[in-house]
Amino acid sequence: MHRHRFSIPALALALGLVLTACNESDPENGVRRPVGFDASAAARVNGDPIYLSDVELEAVAQGRIEPGDSFGPEHEDYQLVLDQLIDQRLLAQEAVRRGLDRTPAAQRRLETARERLLGNFLMEDLVATQVNEEAIDRMYEEQVRLQQLDDEVRIRHILLATQEEAETVLEKARAGEDFTALAFEFSEDTRTRLDGGSFGWVAPNEMVDPFPAVIADTPAGEISEPFQSEQGWHILKVEQRRTRPPKTREEMRPEIVTYLTFTQISQILQTLRANADIEEREGGMIARDLAEEAGEAAAGEAAPGDGSDTDLDETAAEASEADAETGADEDMETVE
Repeated sequence: MHRHRFSIPALALALGLVLTACNESDPENGVRRPVGFDASAAARVNGDPIYLSDVELEAVAQGRIEPGDSFGPEHEDYQLVLDQLIDQRLLAQEAVRRGLDRTPAAQRRLETARERLLGNFLMEDLVATQVNEEAIDRMYEEQVRLQQLDDEVRIRHILLATQEEAETVLEKARAGEDFTALAFEFSEDTRTRLDGGSFGWVAPNEMVDPFPAVIADTPAGEISEPFQSEQGWHILKVEQRRTRPPKTREEMRPEIVTYLTFTQISQILQTLRANADIEEREGGMIARDLAEEAGEAAAGEAAPGDGSDTDLDETAAEASEADAETGADEDMETVE
């Protein structure tokens, strides 16, 4: 992804020439390292910066790293990706120097690329604002309910008054202390404490929230992180399952994010299409209007009573083509 180029005033250009003499140089590859180099820039090409974030986005686009992964000079592919962006910037600058960016075809394609980028920005904004952890949690809970319709698990839990107490008991359990003994000693649930916190075999979906999601997210033999319910703070151990466990939250998260993102996009597009004035040339109202106008023009110009259906069709077709070409020229002028 590239930043917009900016013009350099004559005074700044002259100052840049002076600073060039102070540049440090790399004797191995001849690349100049300007004094006071912008910390956010990976390189400057004829004064035009390529930012570190641009290099990272390109690495993601090429599949060299996953979104969110760091990508800097220490990465083995960093210099390769940076060189590609430098070459791309050089070619773009030369195209601008030759005036190729000012042709009608270039303007249309640049506008198409701009629209695509703006659409990507909208998707990123939706992910940041609408596809949040709360929405992901709700979707995950809904999915595990569906996946656990026939599930049965044997679980134990320990109920405590505060999160701090729950974390302390969790440390003891993960350090190897017996979960049953810890439940007998610390649990405030009088119904299950004497039985080592056991619920026996239960259907997760029949339990109150957030038990179904926590059970789904805890593999058999493991202990959950502390979680809160109306009764207080819990830690929970899944001892056995009688059916295949659902995916954990982390396993299901990418699918949920993708689903929620496209759901948001679909909803926005549905609203925008409903409120927009959209005219389509092929197969739409414009095509029909042009055909009707062409037919009327041809009927007016045909000699009365000559009876030539073939001539009438040819005349209508020619008028339709002429109107279409006129409309295309007007569209092109509007774009330009």
